[in-house]
Amino acid sequence: MELADLVAYARRQPWAVEATVAADGAPQAAVIGVVVTDRLEIVFDTDADSRKAKNLLRDPRIALTIGWDEGQTLQLEGVADEPQGEELAPLFAAYLARFPDAKERAMGRAIRYFRVRPTWVRYTDFRTGKPVIAELSGAALR
Repeated sequence: MELADLVAYARRQPWAVEATVAADGAPQAAVIGVVVTDRLEIVFDTDADSRKAKNLLRDPRIALTIGWDEGQTLQLEGVADEPQGEELAPLFAAYLARFPDAKERAMGRAIRYFRVRPTWVRYTDFRTGKPVIAELSGAALR
């Protein structure tokens, strides 16, 4: 499976479950709306005072699972950053195209936008008798 195949699959999924680590080491998870770039970067927004925002500002490591219907999933581990200015503009435009209500939700609220750059990805397809499993990491994700 190629990176482009994983991007195409991930783009069909509007939601993901993200997991971060709290300051005390406890896992914390939430469902988020996501947008996927051509490089399989995951973009999402969150309230500035949310647990995930606080966790990612302290420790940018994150794990996500995308898709779970119909026996297919994409597991992803990576590092989150917070693009600003010109770097954020195309990501924000893509986010608004998928979630038009994001502009309205941001009115009067402090919102942060995170981008996750994957370091490891596993796609699994259980729809056939023999599961299809593909992993990518390192140079294959660039």
